[in-house]
Amino acid sequence: MPRVLLVEDDPAVRKGVELALGHQGYDVIAATTGEEGLARLASARPDVVVLDLMLPGLSGLDVCRRIRERDQVPIIMVTARGDDVDMVVGLEAGADDYVVKPVRARVLDARIRAVLRRIGPTVAEGIRPLPETHGTLTIDRTGLVVSHEGAQLQLAPSELRLLLTLSASPGQVLSRQQLLEAVWEHDYHGDIRLVDACVKRLRGKLGSAARYVRTVRGFGYCFRTS
Repeated sequence: MPRVLLVEDDPAVRKGVELALGHQGYDVIAATTGEEGLARLASARPDVVVLDLMLPGLSGLDVCRRIRERDQVPIIMVTARGDDVDMVVGLEAGADDYVVKPVRARVLDARIRAVLRRIGPTVAEGIRPLPETHGTLTIDRTGLVVSHEGAQLQLAPSELRLLLTLSASPGQVLSRQQLLEAVWEHDYHGDIRLVDACVKRLRGKLGSAARYVRTVRGFGYCFRTS
C-alpha cells in the first residue's frame, strides 16, 4: 500500500483528500503545517508527498526545498492558481508535478500513480543492460543510478525519467509535448512548463554535463555528447 504524506493546512481540503486517497487504497499520513510535514517525513518514510503551496508559517516552497536537500521522494505540489508564477517556482524548487485546487480525487490519484511508476522498473524482466557511458556521464538504467565523473548524482524521479528518456535516443530531438507524455503521462499542452522547469533543475545537477541536454529552439530538447 503506497504511503502518502499529505501536507495541507485547510481542514476541509485535508479531510477530503485524506478520505479520497484512503478509498483509493493509499495509506495517508496528514500534516497541518510545513514544519509538521518535515518532522513526519523521516519517521513516516512516504512513497510520495502531496504538498500545499500556500501554507502558513513555513511555505510549501520552503518545505519543498528543504525536502530536496535531503530526500528525492516524489513531490506533487497543490496550488490554488494554475497559471501562477509561484507554481513554476515550485517546480523549479524540486516538485515533480502539480495539481490545481479544487483537488479532484481522480486526478490526484492519476498523478500519484504516474510519479510512482517513474521510480519503478524501467526495463523488462530478465534484461539487464550494462551501464551506458555518454562522455563524462554514466547511466545505469537497471539500477537507476546516474554518475558524473564517478560521483553519483541525486536526481528526483522526474529528473531521472527525463534524462533516461532523452539519453535513450542520443541526437533525437523530442518536443516538449513528447517529453510531457513520456515522462509525466500528461496530454494537456498547457503543462509543458513542467518540462522546462525539470530541464532547468536537471541541468543544475548535471554540472558540466548539463551541456549534453541541449535546447533546440522552436522544437524541444535533445541529448547529445558531441
